[in-house]
Amino acid sequence: MDKDLIINVSKGSAQLALTQGGRLIEYDRESEAKANYCVGDVYLGKVKKLLPSLNAAFVDIGDDKEAFIHYLDLGINFRSFDFFVKQINISKNYTTFFEKVAIADPLEKEGHIQDHLHVGQPVMVQIVKEPISTKGSRLTAEISIAGRNIVLLPFSDKVSISQKISSKEEKARLSRLIYSILPKNYGAIIRTAAEGKRAAILDAEVKGLITKWESSWKKVARSKEIQLLFRETSRVNTLIRDLLNDDFSHIYVNDKATFDEVCAYVATISPGQEQIVHHYTAQQNIFDHFDITRQIKGSFGRVVSLKRGAYLVIDHTEAMHVIDVNSGIRIKADAQEENALEVNMIAAEEIARQLRLRDMGGIVIVDFIDMDDVEHRNQLYKYMMQLMEGDRARHTVLPLTKFGLMQITRQRVRPATEVETQEVCPACKGTGKIGPTTLIDDALERHLAEILEKEPMRSVRLVVNPVVYAYLTSGGLRSIRRGWNRKYKCKVKAVKDGSFAINQSEWYDPVTNGQLCSFFD
Repeated sequence: MDKDLIINVSKGSAQLALTQGGRLIEYDRESEAKANYCVGDVYLGKVKKLLPSLNAAFVDIGDDKEAFIHYLDLGINFRSFDFFVKQINISKNYTTFFEKVAIADPLEKEGHIQDHLHVGQPVMVQIVKEPISTKGSRLTAEISIAGRNIVLLPFSDKVSISQKISSKEEKARLSRLIYSILPKNYGAIIRTAAEGKRAAILDAEVKGLITKWESSWKKVARSKEIQLLFRETSRVNTLIRDLLNDDFSHIYVNDKATFDEVCAYVATISPGQEQIVHHYTAQQNIFDHFDITRQIKGSFGRVVSLKRGAYLVIDHTEAMHVIDVNSGIRIKADAQEENALEVNMIAAEEIARQLRLRDMGGIVIVDFIDMDDVEHRNQLYKYMMQLMEGDRARHTVLPLTKFGLMQITRQRVRPATEVETQEVCPACKGTGKIGPTTLIDDALERHLAEILEKEPMRSVRLVVNPVVYAYLTSGGLRSIRRGWNRKYKCKVKAVKDGSFAINQSEWYDPVTNGQLCSFFD
């Protein structure tokens, strides 16, 4: 099914919406207003505190919350990175020095962190999990620089190939090619996207990744203070890098500078596909045009509606996400099992979408509608496994328990996306209070008098809430509306509108249909 990426750039932020067949499946936001600590960013940090009991350490990378690194996250080539950071200085030839650094013996799996780190030590680290709630970033000292087809590994001499590439001949070709391209002290992971790629494309990408890595050398040589060495590509480019394939139909961007950036990036990673990038120039908001705004409002609330009146209730606790499936309809006793299966299958589709859409990570507990038939429970489990296959995040789905609960674990590298779907009530302006309802007729009469004082008219049309309509028109000839007709020598036609608040009113000229005024009292 065709995929479209819609990028809405506004002042200081960018919103990304990935749709499949017109349906929103991923949503993300980037903001320039705050300092972002993103997955893939590489920092020169300083060891703040050792935790021998946890075999870990806290590292200061400039964030308010100290980052965390475990001994096992130091990486097998930590000794080489550590030597490089400590010994490089502005008097050295950076390239020659890097090539002469020996790839040291791998760290022992059962080692102790205090044998390799001490307080105040500068250490090169990379973010693998962004700050979440009260916790700081999770770090690794095994630096990798990801590209579209290749992941570059400094201080390595091995080339690994994605298991998803099945052809032995293609694996052998790619292995020989990358080994011939890589300079000394570099290794690589060949990604699935590299399958069938020409040597020129892979060579250009490797050189670009090496340039990005080498750009950090001068910073480290000049100062061993805490600093950002280089960033992962922007969220826009990361999404394109990981997802761009033949299923991608269009990329729409409403900002010229971002449009040029995306075009250049697509041309670099997938020459010939840059024609799918379009600059959106219409006056209407790009998200409104592609029906993204409505889908966001309908997908990020606590309650998410499904087909046939069913719905999900999604709650987030400190430890986990909890999703409750509700049928929302009356089920006949003789078809209870079949209806429960049908609602659960519909719910499974939306849950798989919600996990990806909100980027929900950690533990997710789903309370499906109880089913007695073991075959039905197995059918639901297999279906959920199938739905989750398209999720790029690492995940595990467990079969339903006897209580109808399904446990899902999903890789969490950044906080779950949250969108405020509730709006301030226009009637009370968020105060929770409106004017006294017993005086609504007085307020409406005052509005009528003000309108007729400005411009005498023979008739007006008043649109109000149905409850107010009934109050104004009850009593026949002795109704409040009839009394206004006689008092002001003006025919008032009342119209009810169910979408109006109790204290909302609108006045119109029935001849021109022009609005005279609108009120919230």
